[in-house]
Amino acid sequence: MSEKVWFITGASRGFGREWTIAALERGDKVAATARDLSTLDDLTTKYGDALLPIRLDVTDRDADFAAVQQAHDHFGRLDIVVNNAGYGQFGFIEELSEQEARDQIETNVFGALWVTQAALPLLRAQRSGHIIQVSSIGGITAFPNVGIYHASKWALEGFSQALAQEVADFGVHVTLVEPGGFSTDWAGPSAKHAAELPDYAEIHAKAAELRASRSAKPGDPTASARAILKVVDAEEPPLRVFFGELPLQLAKADYEKRLATWEQWQPVAVEAQG
Repeated sequence: MSEKVWFITGASRGFGREWTIAALERGDKVAATARDLSTLDDLTTKYGDALLPIRLDVTDRDADFAAVQQAHDHFGRLDIVVNNAGYGQFGFIEELSEQEARDQIETNVFGALWVTQAALPLLRAQRSGHIIQVSSIGGITAFPNVGIYHASKWALEGFSQALAQEVADFGVHVTLVEPGGFSTDWAGPSAKHAAELPDYAEIHAKAAELRASRSAKPGDPTASARAILKVVDAEEPPLRVFFGELPLQLAKADYEKRLATWEQWQPVAVEAQG
């Protein structure tokens, strides 16, 4: 297998770090971005020139384009672009401030969009490439207390599904990775929390119980690295792939309810057509 060149955002922790290590361990090259480059010092020491650390805040569109170009110029090509940078914003919809909502969308949606746009001319020119968008089970279903996070991932899912059709003829693949709960710090230090309104106290407690039940058996980020290698090495990679045991169960339950409701209300839908 010939070596591949990766561009991975949010490589300082979680999936980004594990996938960076997995790629480097098998002899690939990685341009790894982080807002704090000191978090990559140990990897730079261990893997040397195979790793190109780049300081990047993905909400800066000009910096995104410059970082992608720097990686391409340094390694001579790009094969896999991983939009992993992002965070979870907790808070009921009424509780969110304007800034909290905008910051979530800026990072989780526009950050991925800018990196994707920066990479596309390079991938089209070489007539190959694979864009990995780190979504979530929250990209196809929704739960209380993370509504704006869901909004960001649903947006990512929408533009990525359209993108996959737009670039297929250029030999470029797009995959949405949709993890369930994993032992990362997504809900810990990386997360942000809106100020809670007293009227929602009881519902917050119920939401916390629901979240705890979904996270009772978290996935192993190290194992996810083995899984992502299978995805990027596939001759025909999927548009969507779950990571973890629980997402398929959640998706089936949600979509069965949706289909039943749509079927029930189909006479009204037909009436609306006129």
